[in-house]
Amino acid sequence: MDSCSPFDSIIFDLDDTLYSSKTGIGQSLKKNIDDFLVEKCGFPVSKASALRVELFKTYGSSLAGLRAMGYDVDADDYHSYVHGRLPYDLIKPDAQLRSILHSINQRKIIFTNSDRIHAMKALERLGVKDCFEQIICFETMNFNLSKATRPEEIPVILKPSLEAMNIAIEAAQVDPCRTLFLDDNVKNIAAGKAVGLPTVLVGRATKTKEADYTLEMVTDLVQVVPAIWFKEEKDKKITRTRSEMDFVATTAVGA
Repeated sequence: MDSCSPFDSIIFDLDDTLYSSKTGIGQSLKKNIDDFLVEKCGFPVSKASALRVELFKTYGSSLAGLRAMGYDVDADDYHSYVHGRLPYDLIKPDAQLRSILHSINQRKIIFTNSDRIHAMKALERLGVKDCFEQIICFETMNFNLSKATRPEEIPVILKPSLEAMNIAIEAAQVDPCRTLFLDDNVKNIAAGKAVGLPTVLVGRATKTKEADYTLEMVTDLVQVVPAIWFKEEKDKKITRTRSEMDFVATTAVGA
């Protein structure tokens, strides 16, 4: 760990953060959720998309909303359906991302609302699975969901709830004040700020009041948050030179 960096740990969201929202994965996921609502829950085709949007806005996910409404939807079955059909080949290995992650000496942790199987597949496709020491995911936040005797008895916990954020902090055993949190969702960023995390909003060019930093792509970290790479030598605080930072940002590009 670089001793004079303000960060001991970095928590990364996965989908639309580590890889671009333009891959098409997100659109495929929405289609799969719509199909699930029709095929498994019996909703009309004409209402599936609007219902998906409403459930996401109100509950954080369609699964959470369906269970809150009393639908006996098994979480594993849901994730197998909506994630198991995704075209993972759309996610390509990212050598620049891998290089930057390897240059970060702090603890690196994934925090996603998705299930563990999806997280592992996406990270493997990106070629960065070995860059992270921990994955905090749906199962971490909802470890007791199977104990519910009725679907609505135990609510599904997901970002951006403060409960989800606190579970992640506890599971990762981090100091929030020294843990940088990256996410593409404005509400998640606001929740991170509420529990004391320094925040980075990914995929935006303009800041929100809850975001300490804004990145268009996660690979812009080197330029936007150079404090990650601060280090101390012989009791004298220094930062990496511009040439060193440029090397980290560009190495492996085109390799």
